[in-house]
Amino acid sequence: MKSHVRVAVIGGGVVGCSVLYHLTKKGWSDVVLIERSELTSGSTWHAAGGMHTLNSDPTVAKLQEYTINLYRELEEISGQSCSVHMPGGMMLADTPERLDFLKTARAKGKVLGMETEFISMAEAAERHPLMDPSHFVGALFDPNEGHVDPSGVTQAYAKAARIQGAEVYRFNPVVDVKQRPDGNWDVVTEKGTIVAENVVNAGGLWAREVGRMVGLELPVLAMEHQYLVTDDMPEIMAASAELPHCIDFGGEAYLRQEGQGMLLGTYEKAGVPWSPHTTPWDFGHELLQQDLDRIAPSLETAFTHFPGLANAGIKTVVNGPFTFAPDGNPLVGPVEGLRGFYLACGVMAGFSQGGGVGLALADWIVEGDPGMDVFAMDASRFGDWATRGYTHVKVRENYSRRFSITYPNEELPAGRPLRTTPLYGRLSDRGAVWGASYGLEHALWFAPEGQEPKETPTYLHSNAFGPTAEECRGVRESVGVLEIANYAKYEVSGPDAAAWLDGMVANTLPRVGRLTLAPLLSDRGTLMGDFTVGRLGENRFLLVGSGTAEGFHMRWFRQHLPERGVTVRALAPALGGLSLAGPRSRDLLARLTDEDVSAEAFKFFDIRRLEIARCPATVARVTFTGELGFEIYLDAPYQATVYDAVVAAGADLGLVHFGGRALNSLRLEKSFGSWTREYTPDQTPWEAGLGRFVKLDKGPFIGRDAARAASGTPPARALVLLAVDHAGADATGDEPVLRGDDVVGYVTSAGYGHTVGRSLALAYVDRAVAGEVDGFTVEILGDPRPATRLAQPPVDPSGSRMRS
Repeated sequence: MKSHVRVAVIGGGVVGCSVLYHLTKKGWSDVVLIERSELTSGSTWHAAGGMHTLNSDPTVAKLQEYTINLYRELEEISGQSCSVHMPGGMMLADTPERLDFLKTARAKGKVLGMETEFISMAEAAERHPLMDPSHFVGALFDPNEGHVDPSGVTQAYAKAARIQGAEVYRFNPVVDVKQRPDGNWDVVTEKGTIVAENVVNAGGLWAREVGRMVGLELPVLAMEHQYLVTDDMPEIMAASAELPHCIDFGGEAYLRQEGQGMLLGTYEKAGVPWSPHTTPWDFGHELLQQDLDRIAPSLETAFTHFPGLANAGIKTVVNGPFTFAPDGNPLVGPVEGLRGFYLACGVMAGFSQGGGVGLALADWIVEGDPGMDVFAMDASRFGDWATRGYTHVKVRENYSRRFSITYPNEELPAGRPLRTTPLYGRLSDRGAVWGASYGLEHALWFAPEGQEPKETPTYLHSNAFGPTAEECRGVRESVGVLEIANYAKYEVSGPDAAAWLDGMVANTLPRVGRLTLAPLLSDRGTLMGDFTVGRLGENRFLLVGSGTAEGFHMRWFRQHLPERGVTVRALAPALGGLSLAGPRSRDLLARLTDEDVSAEAFKFFDIRRLEIARCPATVARVTFTGELGFEIYLDAPYQATVYDAVVAAGADLGLVHFGGRALNSLRLEKSFGSWTREYTPDQTPWEAGLGRFVKLDKGPFIGRDAARAASGTPPARALVLLAVDHAGADATGDEPVLRGDDVVGYVTSAGYGHTVGRSLALAYVDRAVAGEVDGFTVEILGDPRPATRLAQPPVDPSGSRMRS
């Protein structure tokens, strides 16, 4: 056993072996994998081995496609068969709503080049003679679906890695992981200690235990999952080809051929967690006690929809644990504050996602960057607010909804509210309908008096449409108030704060008392963040950014902090706030302070300390609505006092409360982009229209060399604003933009522009067509809707209102 390595991977399931292989593929051979028992022990060995490409997140879908296409390469390198079966797969809709879901999934797949197609129910029944087509209204066929042998795949990864220089140590439990003073790690095993420059927690069922060794409580939970395998069936023995996979959404079941029988698995509503606090170290190649009664409702529906199964004998019932994160996506990437410690866990679909996880993480370790936007599976999307109790209820909810539709306007209720602000009760009394971002409740819209504060999940315009329109009109015509606790806020301070921050952001730092917009770049010159930077003193700054990305950005900041001289603190939600926006916002603010807030005294992009309603506050003259406005940042003890004063002072000014739905509509009318949608690590500043905020001549900053190279080359894509001919449904994001039959781009975010009466969509399109006006279509619910490029924002294109 080696004494010192560049990377030690802990865990010998399919994910750990994939990470090991991909590290060797990147040219790192001084890497080892340590497994407590035999490879595949845990969840891998009893997995059903199914694989598919479609996923609600495009990046995850792309990585799943990569995984599926990787298996032939693995077989060639390793000489180990993966037993790849590719009969294709059908997703079956039993209701019109599920058919809309499939139409949306197919449209998003077009952006990635996936060749799915709708087939008639007659053709579906011909391909799968066990089904009764009368129970379904639509079938989507994907030729790139199939299944593999779990053990064969895992061994293929391990053998290929060994061939390329890696070593695998089996039957050698890790008992402790400790960081050394030099930043390296002591990986303590029963057979000795290995010093590793980097450690990967691919512990699977034991990921929590490995995390606890370094002080982490990871948000993962194992759920019991059952499937059964039938005896040989005459219908299958008589078939001329292998039957396609099937997902029966109504039956909460998946099916595939297994030998001459069928494998049938369920994601039942009454899911049961397994070993919710600690995974026994001696658990291995065991199965759990079968409980067919628990999945009986799903089986009954499946036997109705697939009557050929009803008379088949059951050969085997498998009940085994799989780990899930609260949202069902993997936990991947580096951990804030633990240099050289990485996660690759919570991968419940290991044979669809394992290859992609290994690819992204190997790039992250070797290159310092995963090479693409992987936020949907980045571990930083959860903070320490994702407690064990929260994780338990969210995982159970996610498991029970595995085959349910989650509508684009739907907010799932389990585990909420968790984090709230001092204004939660007051805003609830005003009819707030709540969403959650980074665990924090924030108002989406306000139900009028007499209307229940609850939104109907739908693909169409919901019951929020009318109230949101009123909120938007109130902001444009008078003044609105929005709680902004869900904006991330950071304080950067210390004697070297200005010099450090200047080397982090791409724009020039503002003068004291002023704001600027500043992109954060990666070493590749792509976007890592988009901040409003306020300078409160020579070496004291307030940064405001995306609340969803707080963990993501704090990790980035800490990775680049010097040992002394600079401190970065995340201030939200303790530092909350209110946004006042609209033509009467200055009048309202003037009633709350004795300071001069006139246009001459308090200019656009000014920031200062003010006393508001007797309370100390930091106030910035900026707003995301495109109107005259102010953001008031307040410590928690003062938030209720200032809010009450705002409501009282604004009563005769036509003050309206507005929420996130209205904010989205208002910013689309101004063609303002937002982080995770328009601005991601997949874009350069020039693609995103942020090139004017990159000052290549200001001095060194992260990503400057790559940005300079990119600035001299016309970007392949351009961000444009489209007006879409809607039919009661707006685009929501990731839909294809087409010209004729050709996909020329994709929607990043969209919604209805209530004050202009048009459905709007921001989209990246190919540079070659970015100057065209007409001839675009956006596919919404399977219907190509005509779209027109708008040369300028439909509201105040000059920006005079913001500056007034």
